[in-house]
Amino acid sequence: MRAFAQLLENLVFTPSRDAKLAHLIDYFRQTPDPDRGWAVAALTGDLSLPSLSPSRIRGLGEERVDPVLFQLSYDYVGDLAETVALIWPDADPGNMPMLGQVIDRLSETGPVQAGTAFAQLCDQLGPNERLALIKLTGGAMRVGVSARLVRTALARMSDDPARTLARLEELWASLTPPYRDLFAWLEGGPEPDIDLTLAFKPVMLANPLDEACLKSLRPKDFLAEWKWDGVRVQATAIDGERRLYTRNGDEISAAFPDVIASMTWSGTVDGELLVVRDSVIAPFADLQKRLGRKRVGTKLLAEHPAHLLLYDILHDGEADLRPLPLTRRREALVEWLSRHGPTRTDFSADVPFGSWDDLVKIRARPRAAGQEGLMLKRADASYSAGPTMGGWFKWKHDPLSADCVLIYAQRGQGRRSSYYSDFTVAAWRDGETGPELVPVGKAYYGYTDDELLELDRWVRDNTTDRFGPVRAVTPEIVLEIAFDAVQLSKRHKSGIAMRFPKIKRIRWDKPAAEADRVTTIAALIDGGETQ
Repeated sequence: MRAFAQLLENLVFTPSRDAKLAHLIDYFRQTPDPDRGWAVAALTGDLSLPSLSPSRIRGLGEERVDPVLFQLSYDYVGDLAETVALIWPDADPGNMPMLGQVIDRLSETGPVQAGTAFAQLCDQLGPNERLALIKLTGGAMRVGVSARLVRTALARMSDDPARTLARLEELWASLTPPYRDLFAWLEGGPEPDIDLTLAFKPVMLANPLDEACLKSLRPKDFLAEWKWDGVRVQATAIDGERRLYTRNGDEISAAFPDVIASMTWSGTVDGELLVVRDSVIAPFADLQKRLGRKRVGTKLLAEHPAHLLLYDILHDGEADLRPLPLTRRREALVEWLSRHGPTRTDFSADVPFGSWDDLVKIRARPRAAGQEGLMLKRADASYSAGPTMGGWFKWKHDPLSADCVLIYAQRGQGRRSSYYSDFTVAAWRDGETGPELVPVGKAYYGYTDDELLELDRWVRDNTTDRFGPVRAVTPEIVLEIAFDAVQLSKRHKSGIAMRFPKIKRIRWDKPAAEADRVTTIAALIDGGETQ
């Protein structure tokens, strides 16, 4: 457990991607089974343990110390997990349990007994290990690594060039924690015996592009198509078996039985999952209502019909088409669609252009439903896993923006746990007694380190009320917020929510009374420009 806790601390305080990889590789090479496998499961989100809510973790902490002292400490530290880990009375840890032993102990308990097991384990651990335990039981690691970065580290821990990240990702969907067969293979043993017929195939990814990058590219080398605002999926069917995966390899077949029922073909295709009504693409928020569900009712199926918009084909039947150039695969996809004629499925057609100037003008047109920018794909590129240099590019629309008022602030996580770095912003609307500010989003990045220090200092000096870790502040500061889209939201009092908001700049010069109105932001739900 001590080594796992140290790994998490190293990852939190290491900003560099390469340095994070080095920490992961070093841990995987030095840590024995099954601990390293359970660490992989925890970091990739594949670990299933009884979870404890923040209120329950806090309650367990207050059972060990005076509640007033706990609250004072929480106010000072600003992070619940760190507060509990530090304030928990130290006991004689004796023989500190290994990570695998901790996992076994928690796995043996149900939701009711999980709190007791948690408390008993805390008594055996030091502060760093208690913090790691809280992360395990709290449902999120939040240490700055993605599942793909973890898999990249696994591939690099092997000295054998045949054990590639692409091959590891093909095997991944069929592997289970604590991954003993995976580590045996990475260290020179036989490849895990897995039937890959219906397995997830690692997807090809795009690199970001801006207008300045176009000068280094030749228009004749690329095809263009729209970038759709849905969920990237891979659909595979053979011998009557059918599966639907996200770009990360998570199976979502249960949430989309209508799509699964339409997969009466044989092969593997790549595309975008959308909700489409009367040939019109619905906002992403409509698709969100179906994501993550284990069962979908008839009403939701009828009101939020799912649809596939395809742009690539990986397998036609069992024939692997990935080595072919994109132009050949696109031709094969059109022929495949014509041959099978699947319902709920269409082809994402090319966007014709002659020069980069043509494409710049096309991108500048008013946004159509479901379009969030353009994709540029090299015509002769084979289909290879991950982002490939010069292969695919995503050229998103310029972000929308609005001037909003800062009304709440909350401390961040990890390195930001000592700073107020998560900001709730609001816009004006007409209330019963006059103009009022109502929340429209929460932004927690986009600022510089110096701006964070400045905002943190201002929040502390202008706090008007406290709600646990959240501070209400004087509604004086205007923040220009950039965001990708706006969607309807029942969670926000305003009835709308910004998608992917970030702070573009601090408008110290602008009075709060001149910030934007809810109606102005709501008008952007179907695309358009700010007023």
